[in-house]
This record gives sequence, structure tokens and C-alpha cells, in this order.
Amino acid sequence: MSLKIICAILVLALASLACGFSFNLPERPTPGPEVTDEINIAVPGEGTMQLQLDFNAGELQVGPGAGTQLVHGTATYNLPELKPEVTTSGTSVRVKQGNFELENIPRYRDLSNRWEMQLGDRPIDLAVNGGAYEATYDLGGLSLASLYIKDGAANVELAFDSPNKIEMGVLRYETGASKVEMLGLANANFHTLVFDAGAGSYTLDFSGELKRDATITLRAGFSTIELRIPQNVNAVVMVDSGLSNVSMGGSWDKSGDRYTQIGSGPTLNFVIDIGAGFLRLTE
Repeated sequence: MSLKIICAILVLALASLACGFSFNLPERPTPGPEVTDEINIAVPGEGTMQLQLDFNAGELQVGPGAGTQLVHGTATYNLPELKPEVTTSGTSVRVKQGNFELENIPRYRDLSNRWEMQLGDRPIDLAVNGGAYEATYDLGGLSLASLYIKDGAANVELAFDSPNKIEMGVLRYETGASKVEMLGLANANFHTLVFDAGAGSYTLDFSGELKRDATITLRAGFSTIELRIPQNVNAVVMVDSGLSNVSMGGSWDKSGDRYTQIGSGPTLNFVIDIGAGFLRLTE
């Protein structure tokens, strides 16, 4: 029997088998009218609170204003599966977007999902797990002991327009291919800042009141990064990669891969590792 005949028999056999099967594909949920839920979370104990926000997609706003509560805010959505869930264990609180799997969320053109969260006055270790979302963080005037944000392809503006009320140990930000602008970072009062990013556009502005020496480690792929450091601030920037596209203003001095600015008071110490792209040192 020739090879062509054998192949034809196999094709016919598979076709006949396929006719005996049916596939029930899951129906795509249909967005409905918007629903707004209030989220009010009391302080669950003494000491520093651990607050985690899990927000996969949509619009997120976080700021001060909850007073003696841990969280006061609203969640607006038009898909029941996006209803937020709150779990508490001791001094740890987690606010999570519902159990809906959001891998295909770009296909939902009419989807609405917005969180507006106000945080209270107690010391907080704040962690945010984000996805493909837009976020505005207005964190000035809070008492953040630490801050950890991890997101995917995001458009984010984060600002400390007034001083953090307590010393922050570590501020860590991990992101994918995003646009992120961080303003007033001296007001965050951190000891260590770690910024890990993929390709994207990133602005880190260190205006504000710098109260102590701080270390900043910045790692990124093919990116455009702007460091805004006021002219009167001591700063040392070490570029640990082969990056040659570094531009700097008139107050900076260069010696090899070391860039320095002489000011007064505490010092910002930077270690920069960029695979490729552009680094700008500005005021």
C-alpha cells in the first residue's frame, strides 16, 4: 500500500472520530450596569499593619484620608466576578479583585473597574500587586514603614507631595514594559530604593525634604530613564553597565562611570544598570 493511500486513510479516520465529539466553550461573561461597593476596614490590631492590594486591571487610586480606619474607599465595577474580597489575619489585611481570571481582559471593551482607596494614619507596610492597569498613588502624609509595588504593563504616577510621617525602610518597585513617574521621592524618607523594570519610560524625581543618606539601585532593560535631583543635593551615580547614552546638566561632574553632584546635607547614592537606552541626569 502506497504512502499516499495510508495518509488518506488516516485523515478519513481522524475526521470520522472528530465528528463524534462536541466542544462546549465557556461563555464570556457580559458586563452589566456599574455597581459601587464601599470598602471600610477597621484597624485590626496594634503596631504596624500589613496591607496588600491585588488589582489586576482597570484604574486604581490610593491616597490618604481614612483617619482612624485602615482603609476607606469604593470599588466600582460592572462584572460581578470583579467584586473585591477582603480577608484579615491578625494585623494583615488583603483586598483582592474577585476570582475572575483576567488574562483576556483586553477583549472586554465595555468593562469598568475602578478602586478609590484612602488609607489611614497608622503605620503600614503597603504592598500592591498590579497587572495591566492605570494607577495614581498620592502617598504624602501617610505613615508607610515600607512600600512594595509590582505590576505589569502599567501607566503609573506616584507622588509624595508631603513628607512620609515615619522612616521607611525599603521602597521597592518592580514593573514590566511601563510608563512610571515617581515624584517627590525625598519626602518618602526611605533608606533603600530598589527599582527593577523592563523596557519603558521612567522618571524618578527626588525633590522634597531629604532627611538622611539613601541608596538607590536601578536596573532596567531598553529604557529611557530620567533622574531629577535638585541642584543643592549631594548625589553620586555609578553606572555599572556599558551604557554610553548618559546626558547631564551643568552641575554634574563625570569621572569614568561615576557622576557626582556637590550639594549639602545627606547624600543620594545611585547604582545604575541599564541594558540599553538613555539616562538623563537633570534637576
